[in-house]
Amino acid sequence: MTLTPEIIGFLMAAALMAGFIDAIAGGGGLITLPALMAAGIPPVAAVATNKLQSSIGTAGACYAYARAGHMNIAAYKGPILAAFVGSVGGAWLLQRVDPSLLAGLMPALLIALAAYFSFSPKVSEMDRHQRVGIVAISLLIGIVGFYDGFFGPGAGAFYATIFLALGGLGLVRATAQSKAANLASNVAGLLTMIHGGHVLWIAGFAMAVGSVIGGQIGSHTAMRFGTRIIKPLLIVMSLALTAKMLLDPKNPIHIYLFG
Repeated sequence: MTLTPEIIGFLMAAALMAGFIDAIAGGGGLITLPALMAAGIPPVAAVATNKLQSSIGTAGACYAYARAGHMNIAAYKGPILAAFVGSVGGAWLLQRVDPSLLAGLMPALLIALAAYFSFSPKVSEMDRHQRVGIVAISLLIGIVGFYDGFFGPGAGAFYATIFLALGGLGLVRATAQSKAANLASNVAGLLTMIHGGHVLWIAGFAMAVGSVIGGQIGSHTAMRFGTRIIKPLLIVMSLALTAKMLLDPKNPIHIYLFG
C-alpha cells in the first residue's frame, strides 16, 4: 500500500497521543491499532507494525522510569521473562487463527479491571506487603504477555493491576514495572512478527517518533502527579476499550447482543 505524507502525519499524531496514555496507564493500542486499520493496513500487519512503534516508545518510557529510580529489573526478572515468552506464543498463534476469538473475552476482563480501581480502597504511592509469590506473579504476567502478543490493547493496564494488587507495589512503581514487562512482550511479539514478514517499517518508525515523544511526556506526568492521574486514566482507558470492543460489529459479544 502507498503511505502518503498525510497518512504518515496522521499515524504519528495517533502514536504521540497513545505514547502519552501508554506511559501513564496503558491502553495506547486503543488509539494506534484503529488508526493503522483506518489507514487501510490489514489486521495482522497492523498488530505487527503497532509492536514496532510501541516497542520503541515503551523503551523510552522505561528509561525515564528507571532513571528516576522507580524500576527494579533484578527483583522482577522472572515476570519480565514470562512476559517475553508469553508474547512469543501469542504472536505465533495470531498468525494462524482469527484474533476476534480472543476479543470476545476482553470486555468482561476490562470491566472487572475498571471496577477494581473504582471501588478498591485508596491506592497508595507506598509499597505494601506482597500478596503472592514471584512465581504466581510471573505466571499471571506470562498470561497477559500471551494476550499482548496475540492482540495487545490494554495489556499495560493488566500488568499494572497485577503488580499493584498482588505484587504490593505502590502505584508509580507498579506503573514503572509494568513498562518493563510491556517492553519485553512488545519486543517478543515484534521479533515473532518480523520473522513472519508482517511489519511495515516506514509506518512503524514514523509512529515510533510520536510514541517516544508522547511516552516521555506521559512518564514524567505520571511521576509528578501519581495517583491523581494514573488511577482515573486506568479506569477511563479500561471502559473506553470495553466500549470500543462492544461496538465493533465483528466482536463476538456484539454479535451475540445485537445480532
